[in-house]
Amino acid sequence: MSYDRIADLSLTIDDVSMARLERETSSGFTRVSTEFSFEGPDGAVGKGEDVTYETDDHDALAESGLPDLTGEYTIDAFSSRLADLDLFPAGAPDREVFRNYRQWGLEAAALDLALRQAGTDLASQLDAEYEPVRFIASTRLGDEPSTDRVEELREAVPELEFKLDPTPEWDAALVEALSATDAVRVLDLKGQYHGTEVDVEADPELYELVIGGFPEAVLEDPALEDDTEALFEDDEVRSRTSWDAPIHGLEDVQNLPWEPEWLNIKPSRFGSLESLLETIDYCRERGMTLYGGGQFELGIGRGQLQALASVFYPETPNDIAPGAYNDPEVTGELPESPLEPPADPEGFRWS
Repeated sequence: MSYDRIADLSLTIDDVSMARLERETSSGFTRVSTEFSFEGPDGAVGKGEDVTYETDDHDALAESGLPDLTGEYTIDAFSSRLADLDLFPAGAPDREVFRNYRQWGLEAAALDLALRQAGTDLASQLDAEYEPVRFIASTRLGDEPSTDRVEELREAVPELEFKLDPTPEWDAALVEALSATDAVRVLDLKGQYHGTEVDVEADPELYELVIGGFPEAVLEDPALEDDTEALFEDDEVRSRTSWDAPIHGLEDVQNLPWEPEWLNIKPSRFGSLESLLETIDYCRERGMTLYGGGQFELGIGRGQLQALASVFYPETPNDIAPGAYNDPEVTGELPESPLEPPADPEGFRWS
């Protein structure tokens, strides 16, 4: 199993520091994250990123600090240590899943440092190679939806592919215009973000519109309710339905309404490296098509998602475009897909 290849890596942490990161995004909100740095006795530094969405949680962490994490471990022992700690010492987070986000940032930093202390990189440790990573860009189309953002990005990168978030404001003309680009690969229906700002209520008319308008696109996170469930009884529609928000571990995959053919992997949702890797192994053994998902990472985190995709699912529509694609304005030269692997990889990084 993949986790067995990293579980016993030795890890020595002499110092822990944090940096608060902040940037405006194309989705109209200010993103804040915390980047962790673990330093070892040999001067090597491992990094990871906490992508908790609430700014107040990052500010509280900056004031309270983390519990003492210095010491000598294996990766597995460090994960067990984190499981015994309250990583939100200033108060419970707004959403319980944020505990996983913070644990993931710390475990990623530990893995990065352990690999560096062993003089190797993630792909080599997993007896694999880094492959070029295909990516698509995720973008919203505005309160009054139009193709403007898609056209602007396609002007900069003509072959760019997209993940889009349909809303009830979409109409047939917009769907027809988007479909004509032949660039939409994933449609995030956001029907599983219950109780959050991005939750979109089940809308059978919208679902019918996009299911028919994009006959080859992956349909992510539908809300299966009385007036929409029948749309997903069709085998062809089920074969391109994917899940994201409900997935926090292997048990969640096993408890889905049907065994999926597609799955979005967002590592921070899993919390631990063990949970992430056992789920990836399980899905790959069953022939599921996996693709990576990002969460507006501002620091080292986005490259770590690209490294994982490079090892496990490099050729799928990974929603992990370089950070420049999340900037409010399209400026300068944007990287094109696929991303080439680093020439001299080290640790748990992509550069």
